[in-house]
Amino acid sequence: MAEKLEVRELVQVFNNQEVLRRISFSVREGEFLSILGPSGCGKTTILRILIGLLRPTSGTILKDGRDITKLPASKRNMGIVFQNYALFQNMTVLDNVEYALKFTREFKGSSRSRAESLIEQVGLTEHIRKKPHKLSGGQQQRVAIARTLAMNPEIILFDEPMSALDAATRLLLRDEIKEIQKKFHSTMIYITHDQEESFSLSDRIMVMDQGIIHQIDAPCGIIENPAGDFVRDFVIANLQRKVDSLAKYMGISAPDCGKPAYGA
Repeated sequence: MAEKLEVRELVQVFNNQEVLRRISFSVREGEFLSILGPSGCGKTTILRILIGLLRPTSGTILKDGRDITKLPASKRNMGIVFQNYALFQNMTVLDNVEYALKFTREFKGSSRSRAESLIEQVGLTEHIRKKPHKLSGGQQQRVAIARTLAMNPEIILFDEPMSALDAATRLLLRDEIKEIQKKFHSTMIYITHDQEESFSLSDRIMVMDQGIIHQIDAPCGIIENPAGDFVRDFVIANLQRKVDSLAKYMGISAPDCGKPAYGA
C-alpha cells in the first residue's frame, strides 16, 4: 500500500514542556491505524495537529507527498468524529448530515439525496426525522460518522469516539466502523486508551507514552515481540487481565497474551 500520510519529526511544546518529542510515522492508503496510550501521552495533540486545529512547534506533515503542515483544516480533506458527537441539537438527523453539504459546491445540487443515502448506509433511516436527544449514544455516534463521510474525506480521524458508550454498544459500533471502512475504502486514524478496542479494529497500532512512540506494529507483532517494558505493562499485561477476568467467569483456562495462539 502507498503511504497516504507521513509525519516527520513532529514536536509540540506547551509552556516550555515538550508534549511531542520528534514523532515520526506514516499511514498507508486504506489502513486503520490506532494511536494507543494513556491520558496525557500526546495522542490527542497529534490528532489536533493532523486535522489542522493546532500548528506544531516544528516538524512536517505530508499527505500524498504534499506538505500540508501549514494548510488550514478546510484544505486538508480530512474528517473528524469527536468523542462528544458535536451534533446540532436543534436539527434532525437529516439536517445534521446534510448541513455542510449545502455549502459545498461539489455537493450542493445533490446534498439531500447524498445525506439520505449515507443515513441509510449507517442504518438510521427510521430515525431520519428525529433530533439527537431522541437517539441513543450509539445512534448519535453513527450520525456523526455519516456527517463526516458526507464530505468524502480522504482520511477520517476518530477522537476516542466510544469512550462514553456502554459495552454492548461499543462492540456493535466497532463492527460497524470496520464495515464502513471496507465500504468506503477509507484511511482511518483512531485515538484510544483502550487496548482491547485497538486490537479489535486495527491493521497497525502505534503505542505512545510521554510524547514518544514506543512501538508501531500489527497487533500480532506487538503481542509476540513487545518493544519494551512500557508495551509489556500497558498493553499486554492489561489485555491479560481482561482475558483472565473473562476466563474466570466462563470457567475456562485463560490463554497467555504474551504467547502466540497458534503453532506448537
